[in-house]
Amino acid sequence: MSARREQELQDRAIVRIAAHLPDLIVYGDFSPERPSVKCFDGVLMFVDISGFTAMTEKFSTAMYMDRGAEQLVEILNYYISAIVEKVLIFGGDILKFAGDALLALWRVERKQLKNIITVVIKCSLEIHGLFEAKEVEEGLDIRVKIGLAAGHITMLVFGDETRNYFLVIGQAVDDVRLAQNMAQMNDVILSPNCWQLCDRSMIEIERIPDQRAVKVSFLKPPPTFNFDEFFTKCMTFMDYYPSGDHKNFLRLACMLESDPELELSLQKYVMEIILKQIDDKQLRGYLSELRPVTIVFVNLMFKEQDKAEVIGSAIQAACVHITSVLKVFRGQINKVFMFDKGCSFLCVFGFPGEKASDEITHALESAVDIFDFCSQVHKIRTVSIGVASGIVFCGIVGHTVRHEYTVIGQKVNIAARMMMYYPGIVTCDSVTYDGSNLPAYFFKELPKKVMKGVADSGPVYQCLGLNEKVMFGMAYLICNRYEGYPLMGRVKEIDYFMSAMKDFLTTNCSRILMYEGAPGYGKSHLLMEIEYLASQHENHRAIAIALTKVSFHQNFYTIQILMANVLGLDTCKHYKERQTNLQNRVKMLLDDKFHCLLNDIFHVQFPVSREMSRMSTFNKQKQLEALFMKILEQTVREERIVFIIDEAQYVDGTSWAFIEKLIRAMPIFIVMGLSPFPEIPCEAANAIMKNRNTTYIMLGTMQPQEIRDKVCIDLSVSSIPKELDSYLVEGSCGIPFYCEELLKNLDHHRVLLFQQAESEEKTNATWNNLFKNSVRPTEDTHFYTFVSEGRKEVCYLASGVRLKNLSPPASLKEISLVQLDSMSLSHQMLVRCAAIIGLTFTTELLFEILPCWNMKTMIKALATLVDSNIFDCFRSSRDLQLALRQNVTTFEMHYRSLALKPSEGLARGEEELREKEGEVIECHILRFCRPIMQKTAYELWLKDQKKVLHLKCARFLEANAHRCNHCRNRDFIPYHHFIGDIRLNSLDMDTVKKMAKSQGYKTEEEVIFSKSELPKKYRFPENLSDSEAREVILHFFDNIIQKMRSSPEDIIPSESCQCEELLQIVILPLAQHFVALEENNKALYYFLEIVSAYLILGDNYKAYMYLGEGERLLKSLTNEDSWSQVFENATFYRLKAQVCFNMGQMVLAKKMLRKALKFLNHVFPSNLITLLFQTHVEKNKFSHLMNQHPQEGSLPGKKLALLYLQAACFSLLWKIYSLNFFFHYKYYGRLAVMMQVNASLETQNDFQIIKAFLDYSLYHHLTGYQGVWFRYEFLVMEQLLNLPMKDEGIEIMAYVADTLGHIKFLTGHLDLAIELGSRAHKMWSLLRNPNKHHMVLCRLIKSLFLKSRYKHLVQVLGWLWDLSVTEEHIFSKAFFYFVCLDIMLYSGFIYRTFEECLEFIDHNEDNRILKFQSGLLLGLYSCIAVWYARLQEWDNFYKFSNRAKTLVTRRTPTVLYYEGISRYMEGQVLHLQKQIEEQAETAQDSGIELLKALENLVSQNTIGPVFYPRLYHLMAYVCILMGDGHSCDFFLKKALELSETQGNLLEKCWLNMSKEWWYSASEFMGDQWLQTVLSLPSWDKIASGNVALQDVQKNKFLMRVNILDNPF
Repeated sequence: MSARREQELQDRAIVRIAAHLPDLIVYGDFSPERPSVKCFDGVLMFVDISGFTAMTEKFSTAMYMDRGAEQLVEILNYYISAIVEKVLIFGGDILKFAGDALLALWRVERKQLKNIITVVIKCSLEIHGLFEAKEVEEGLDIRVKIGLAAGHITMLVFGDETRNYFLVIGQAVDDVRLAQNMAQMNDVILSPNCWQLCDRSMIEIERIPDQRAVKVSFLKPPPTFNFDEFFTKCMTFMDYYPSGDHKNFLRLACMLESDPELELSLQKYVMEIILKQIDDKQLRGYLSELRPVTIVFVNLMFKEQDKAEVIGSAIQAACVHITSVLKVFRGQINKVFMFDKGCSFLCVFGFPGEKASDEITHALESAVDIFDFCSQVHKIRTVSIGVASGIVFCGIVGHTVRHEYTVIGQKVNIAARMMMYYPGIVTCDSVTYDGSNLPAYFFKELPKKVMKGVADSGPVYQCLGLNEKVMFGMAYLICNRYEGYPLMGRVKEIDYFMSAMKDFLTTNCSRILMYEGAPGYGKSHLLMEIEYLASQHENHRAIAIALTKVSFHQNFYTIQILMANVLGLDTCKHYKERQTNLQNRVKMLLDDKFHCLLNDIFHVQFPVSREMSRMSTFNKQKQLEALFMKILEQTVREERIVFIIDEAQYVDGTSWAFIEKLIRAMPIFIVMGLSPFPEIPCEAANAIMKNRNTTYIMLGTMQPQEIRDKVCIDLSVSSIPKELDSYLVEGSCGIPFYCEELLKNLDHHRVLLFQQAESEEKTNATWNNLFKNSVRPTEDTHFYTFVSEGRKEVCYLASGVRLKNLSPPASLKEISLVQLDSMSLSHQMLVRCAAIIGLTFTTELLFEILPCWNMKTMIKALATLVDSNIFDCFRSSRDLQLALRQNVTTFEMHYRSLALKPSEGLARGEEELREKEGEVIECHILRFCRPIMQKTAYELWLKDQKKVLHLKCARFLEANAHRCNHCRNRDFIPYHHFIGDIRLNSLDMDTVKKMAKSQGYKTEEEVIFSKSELPKKYRFPENLSDSEAREVILHFFDNIIQKMRSSPEDIIPSESCQCEELLQIVILPLAQHFVALEENNKALYYFLEIVSAYLILGDNYKAYMYLGEGERLLKSLTNEDSWSQVFENATFYRLKAQVCFNMGQMVLAKKMLRKALKFLNHVFPSNLITLLFQTHVEKNKFSHLMNQHPQEGSLPGKKLALLYLQAACFSLLWKIYSLNFFFHYKYYGRLAVMMQVNASLETQNDFQIIKAFLDYSLYHHLTGYQGVWFRYEFLVMEQLLNLPMKDEGIEIMAYVADTLGHIKFLTGHLDLAIELGSRAHKMWSLLRNPNKHHMVLCRLIKSLFLKSRYKHLVQVLGWLWDLSVTEEHIFSKAFFYFVCLDIMLYSGFIYRTFEECLEFIDHNEDNRILKFQSGLLLGLYSCIAVWYARLQEWDNFYKFSNRAKTLVTRRTPTVLYYEGISRYMEGQVLHLQKQIEEQAETAQDSGIELLKALENLVSQNTIGPVFYPRLYHLMAYVCILMGDGHSCDFFLKKALELSETQGNLLEKCWLNMSKEWWYSASEFMGDQWLQTVLSLPSWDKIASGNVALQDVQKNKFLMRVNILDNPF
């Protein structure tokens, strides 16, 4: 038969159904009678394969899910399918798979048993032979044990109209289990009856002591015996053994023709989820999962064991009831089999598609119900039930032609063992007990027993069910309040309570405060705090109770418990004590004859009167409620009552009705915590929610900083790694329970390590600890995180851990599975496809990978899922980033106003859904609300299916995996895509050319043509004076701006830069898809692009993280000598160097750059001899390149990529060498900058050449070579004159204006810096590039600040603020507040208050952009320290000065660093003043060190003259403090000269005031600065003319000098 025909047969539904059933059923007669009994003879084989349970446990507790259920299926079926195949070849029929065991039958006439036993023994021995030959995988200890039995067998069929089950029972079944139990590894044991019936002459056996059963050693056929002939003869007696034309089939059932009637009959024996899978034509592995479930093992022992007819009716009755109970709670019977002389039902809650919330509770309720029913069934002697919860393997196990859906795992074993070792009761394990949400009095802990095959099950509990006598003391709040553990992130919620309490006390009216939040939001902890606060009030009584699910089904239960507490019955130990208490309380309120009314509700024994016995139930309830009202009325007169009810969604209907009457009748304060109502609340509950005195609060989640604080407190550490912080903040979504479970999971896998905190100065900087222990809790939580300063501990992660790949905790996975299984199949498919894309995805990509969906259907489904809080939708990636920074906050729900609105029912719901659909269409970016849902849904896919979908995603995304249209679609690493073939889609040459053109690359022909079309080169006029050159340059830029404004459509891009959004929604996901596809070279390419992008965006931490990903991929690549890999290695180290440089780790950066250059065959000199030689070579090369004409044609892409990379390396190198104090290092710097220029000239790219010339100019500026820098600035201008005024040309012009302005600022030409900066600002503003725009504004602000041009300064500050708010740009905002602090400290007025600046720092100091950016945070901390030092608030000074000190070592040649360090040094100078005043022993040493540090700063080549006046000013102050008047005069004079030259009016004014103050005879006033601070005017007053600017200039801090006559 052809393979195609065979495949067609196997795809038939009837064949796929038959594969789940034995021939005994497939070819049986389908009698409608239930139960039905059929008897026959045969041989049974029981095969037990041990080792799989341990493997399942290993997989289920694995840290990563890279090898999950699918791999487990492969390993299981590798072994089991071999056994199945062997059994089928030998004519056996697989009756049942029971986990990792199977039962097979050879059904024959009794007279054939002798020969068939020989065949079965041969089969058994060959099975053992299989395992000797097979290699053991995954460290498995596989043990196969086989038992054989023969004789009379009975089949029992039972069930209901929808499901049928079958059992084989009888002595032979009992014997085969006993025989298997006797077997050791690789044994075959024959039962006594089998030994009696077999051909003993053929079998060599070994006797088992004290047993009638025997062990088979081997077969010993006579010499003439031909087994093949013997076997063929035996098979003629087997009814359904394939023969003739079908002999190549393992099983005849593979040939079944379609038969609707037979198919319908067979379907009744198969589980519903299997039938769904067959209908959907899904793969066999589709349902295979490692899944959290609850196992309920039910065992029935019978009074008359041997008679099938007798026990059949009992099993039938039990089965019908079990099925009906399970159906209510979505549980299913997976297997029914005879087990150690009893019938066992293996029931499972939580199969795929059947997961429900409160699964464990439902399982226990079902178990109790089943126990109660079965215990009453005639003929059933003992009912035993074991319940266990946890992760097990659920999946299809076996062979292609014969398999079953089964469960395997330690939890299955535990449930089975508890069932057998604790007979006659319902037992459960500790996981089930903890997760049940049932009151403690439902359970009783049992003595531990040693159970076979279970190492440690933990505590075992008996589930008692609902006890009639409610124990009043058991209803207290679930959690306790600890003084050492604060309530985190619930300030607003407590404020609601305090406000409601105040209203309650002042108005004397009832108040109801209801807090609604999903499970895990921390309602119980909140109510616990409220109970504590309520109890603090004098003459107040807080009564707090917690309800459970069963409370809802108990009439009047809530009021019963509350009243028991009011009456003090909860502490009574005996009913007589309760009775006495009650009698005393109610004797004045209730006639004696009605006391018996309290018997049932409070379990007392008052005599029952005649009147009461005649009273109806309704009247009794009325009387009881009236009594309770009187009691409460009396109590309220004596003291204020606050009722606190946790889990209030479980308040019963009668209690709600009573509460509604109560709040109308008297002043009561009721606080409730509740989850969303499982069903529509009753009328009374609705009325209370809408009551005018009810405040209904929807609890929000905790904010990221609060989660951070919680983690530090929970772990008792002073800091945690940034990676851990991101993982927990993102994974928890602000839900406390999620955070706790994630932490427990990490602790379980030993991911978290702890050590004593080291000071950052002592820690040597390495690449691995560059971002170590970066996140600290807020100040007010420090008390809880460590005992004392000397015992601080920090948390760090175990080496090699990848948090984002961790498997989610079982508890959280279960929550997601419940949500998934409650969805329709189509919605499940959509969620699962979205999970493949990642946490964030676009509607376009989702549509691309969804199978056979149309756009309308998808949008409708997405709208529903957005409405169900599975997804959130966003218009842009910026909106997404904003949302991620702020979790949902608590808000008040106004049910009363909602109730007053007209309700349109269904029509309104449809309209809302349509609105949501419109929102989804507009917002093309979506994100999973819960990352756990994405991980859970992702893990449900099979490996091959994942690969297909990842490939689809990658093909779709790669077309847009580059910079945005605004940036001309280029690579983030210049010419990167020329290095290797990284595209999946094969392209023809025309397509390649089109692509190159769209990315701004010209073909050779176009380059030649464009070169010939170039106009004649413009030259800059020679012999211009400085003022003339200045006018020409400024006039040039004015013309450019004029042209930009006059013809914007030709010059200005139509949209702003979208690179950040493309990075988030295209390039990052694409890299992850390639990782999943194991295309490591392509993944590495995109990770390097990602790193480069993040460096451009100023995010050093993200760049560092993705470099880690790149490093792992680099190690996995084998072709180390390939050109592309050499280039990627060089790029990798260059990017590493950039991160180190930005972090101020220059030694590390230099090391990385040398490695990068080594890969590029450019070894940078390491000694003076090679330095001189290389310098000579580069000078000659420079002269040659400057004099040569551009070559015809363009350079190859690979060459360009190489040159750009070299230039980037040299650009960093010269800056690093410039930082060093050693004289000869400036020669290394000069060589590096020359090599940068040479590499740039080779590229023939105008922008690259201009950037290199500007760097060359800056280098010579800073080293004092005026003639050189002047020449190169002119060369830059000449280059500009020859550029076309469009696209990149305009950007180059804006860049030059910006950079020249920056250079002029550094060199102290402040007026020119302002002129150039103003023009650069206009150009970048028109070009819509916020990243460049914010930098030019920052530079312009500093020039204006030093020039004291305050009106212009304030105007530019306003622009910067608007930009920072519009773009959500944290750097701009931080710089804004830095300038505001500077204005207060040095300009003498207030633009933003000190408190606002300080608040910004407190809220944002852990922001990764600021924290890992050298300079800005240093400046902010130092400004605050200086403020406090001036006010002599030294404790606050030390706090901020010490924070700044940790950043001082991050020396980078940037303006921001030098701004920050100059403020820091000022703080240290003021501290020196304090030391001298206090005559500290170390004062003189400190002064000398400080002077040396200031001198070193001035001597550095990179600092720039603009900072000299401030540094000399500080040096002068140190000298005068130390009594060195001569040096003080020198430094003051130097500072004044420079201020005058530069036009630095701010410093000049302060210097003159200092000079006058230091040399005057005026006495020092201790509170001079405090008085100044208190009188600082706001800018509004200055702008309105109420305060003169001249007066403001005098608001300077006067440094104290007349401290002591002789300081030393």
